[in-house]
Amino acid sequence: MMHAMPHPQTQKPAFAQRGEQVKIVRISEADRQRELDKLPPPDTQRWVMRRKAQVVAAVRNGVLTFESACERYRLSEEEFKSWMSLLDTYGVRGLRATRTQEYRLPHGQEDHRMQAAE
Repeated sequence: MMHAMPHPQTQKPAFAQRGEQVKIVRISEADRQRELDKLPPPDTQRWVMRRKAQVVAAVRNGVLTFESACERYRLSEEEFKSWMSLLDTYGVRGLRATRTQEYRLPHGQEDHRMQAAE
């Protein structure tokens, strides 16, 4: 007995989080391209808070993968992870370049907030 092969999906999944629930949302390639067009250009040199937050949101919503965001914007994994962490811990204002040093601990010190969460 032969089974029909399912049609390949032309839509890529994006993930939207609401509270404790995760909802899988499928967006068309055209919608995905429109979302990409709303992001900062790949040659961005001046990273203001809003632009950093846009790229983090795009990764979290499935518009870009973590790896493709790092490649597209020529960011190290460490730098992009720091954006995500600062956004989670301090909100958008934590992404201010002039404030970054205030949020970073001196070399050799541990962040006790992170230990308390574990």
